[in-house]
Amino acid sequence: MQDFEGFFKAQYPRLCYFASQLTAGSLVAEDLVQDAFLKYYDRHSEFEQETAAVAYLYTTVRNSCLNHLRHQKVVTGYLHSKEADPIEEPAVLQAIIKAEALGEIYKAVDELPSGCASVFRLCYFEGLKNQEVADQLGVSINTIKTQKARALQFLRLRLSPEVMAILITLPTIVSRFR
Repeated sequence: MQDFEGFFKAQYPRLCYFASQLTAGSLVAEDLVQDAFLKYYDRHSEFEQETAAVAYLYTTVRNSCLNHLRHQKVVTGYLHSKEADPIEEPAVLQAIIKAEALGEIYKAVDELPSGCASVFRLCYFEGLKNQEVADQLGVSINTIKTQKARALQFLRLRLSPEVMAILITLPTIVSRFR
């Protein structure tokens, strides 16, 4: 298995996205993922396969999210009136799939030529409009349109149709977990 730092860099954004989908809070998500990595680090010698380590981290993060949600219900006093809502299994699977797809998207964007990558990040990760990107980079709007088209063409070749579908359906890709 790869070194811990490389493994962390590859999995951290995916797990943060996954946790943020379950907790509806990016700061809480980051804390829970960091705690999961600390638990993993204490036991990392037990994992020979990367897939086992990834599964352990997803399970740990999911359980931490559930515990956090239960704790929030206690803190806000809702526990007396209503049981903690369990996270539906399909929602968990969907969040894992999106997190993994985002990891693939980030990796593919890193392979883009620098001009295309800059335009793509500003348009899709930051959610800026074409004119705003053109103004920020000091180029024409047609250059932005061309760079976006090139980036999408490159990504279509690199990414599976399923990942492209997720890319297209996401209104703005959150760069907070980058």
